[in-house]
Amino acid sequence: MVEVFKTSVKERQEADALITLIHDTFTDVMANFDLDDCDHILRIQYNDAGIQPDQFIKLLSAAGYNAEVLPDIIPSIDHTTLSYFSKEKN
Repeated sequence: MVEVFKTSVKERQEADALITLIHDTFTDVMANFDLDDCDHILRIQYNDAGIQPDQFIKLLSAAGYNAEVLPDIIPSIDHTTLSYFSKEKN
C-alpha cells in the first residue's frame, strides 16, 4: 500500500529527520518526501495491513508537523475527449 500525505514540512533537514523517525518507528516501511511539490508530499509505502494512515499523522504531529492524507483523485474524461483519443489519426 502507498499513502500520500500533504505536510507542513518545508526543509530537507526536517524531512530527513522525519524519514529516520518513521523508519525507526515502523519496520518494513519506505518513506520519502517531495518538497518541490506545493503540498510538500510525504509518500509512504508499506505492506503491514495493521498500520493505519492516522498513525503516520500522529507521529508527524508529535514531532510538530501537520500531515493529512491526500485522496486518490481519478480525473474524469468527458465523451468528447474520449472520442478524440479513440479516433484513428491519418
